[in-house]
Amino acid sequence: MTPDDATLIDLHAFQQARAELGNAFVRILGYFEEDGVKSVDAIEAAMRDKNAAALVRPAHTLKGEARQFGAEPLALVAETIELIARKCVETHDTPEEALAHVVGLRALYDRTIDRLKREASPLVARRPAGGFGRRGGAPVFGRA
Repeated sequence: MTPDDATLIDLHAFQQARAELGNAFVRILGYFEEDGVKSVDAIEAAMRDKNAAALVRPAHTLKGEARQFGAEPLALVAETIELIARKCVETHDTPEEALAHVVGLRALYDRTIDRLKREASPLVARRPAGGFGRRGGAPVFGRA
């Protein structure tokens, strides 16, 4: 089951990270985007090579960075890959068990980054749904 866009980010955790990082937030989000691509590339390469040991570090890194921004579904997939890889290293096995998780990783990462960037944009309206004079969820005039 893939999460829909609304559940890709824990907005409370995202806002907390934004508040804690202050002016550095956008820069650090950019680092996450760059590092995330490298981690996903490394995970895919390690999977192609059936190298469990090479899966551990990029999956661990992706997990931690995703959690920092409230990207829990991405963090959970990375954690699953990491745990499978660690088990395979201990048992001297190949990581085929992680294949299904690795196959969907890039698409989940891309969707998550898109959602994070939309949330980080200063152009995103941050008004709560409803409000004075409006029914909750009613579209604003001129918008679909």
